[in-house]
Amino acid sequence: MSVQVTKRHFNTTEYYRMAEAGILLEDDRVELIEGEIIKMAPLGSRHAGCVSRLNTLLNRLAGETALVNVQNPVRLGDFSEPQPDISLLKPRDDFYSNAHPTPTDVFLIIGVSDASLEYDRDIKIPLYAASLIPEAWLVNLIRDIVEVYREPRDGMYREVHYATRGESVSPRYNPNLTISVDAILG
Repeated sequence: MSVQVTKRHFNTTEYYRMAEAGILLEDDRVELIEGEIIKMAPLGSRHAGCVSRLNTLLNRLAGETALVNVQNPVRLGDFSEPQPDISLLKPRDDFYSNAHPTPTDVFLIIGVSDASLEYDRDIKIPLYAASLIPEAWLVNLIRDIVEVYREPRDGMYREVHYATRGESVSPRYNPNLTISVDAILG
């Protein structure tokens, strides 16, 4: 006798109700991806240092052209609300206190990845493309490169570039905002 197993998917409303009810705690490192509650990997010191370095660099370089959002949710739809390491957002007077940013608010999403590299590349990058996030970077700490993804169409990015040490990267929304890969990786 075989048993049919089905998954129960949650929407963002149910996800937040679980938090309000105490099922999900504020310190739980989870995110909602395609209706599933995903436990995020613990942050190692190299990962945390890279996020802090990016935060400092981007705040200095972006100035008032973008809001640097660190490990905060971006609502991609009713069933996905990832918490990218960094998102560069269109400035807003309320600093997104009235609602989480949505894809139309995002200039760039940056993920820093080591232990979760395959998940970030195979699940989250296509999710960003499907949501029409114009650009995503994946800081690959394993290979010491920055993977740059642009031109989302049909659930994938049509342009992919791998920047190595000695090179620089610039977000498409502001090509004058140039960051060396060495500065990102430390």
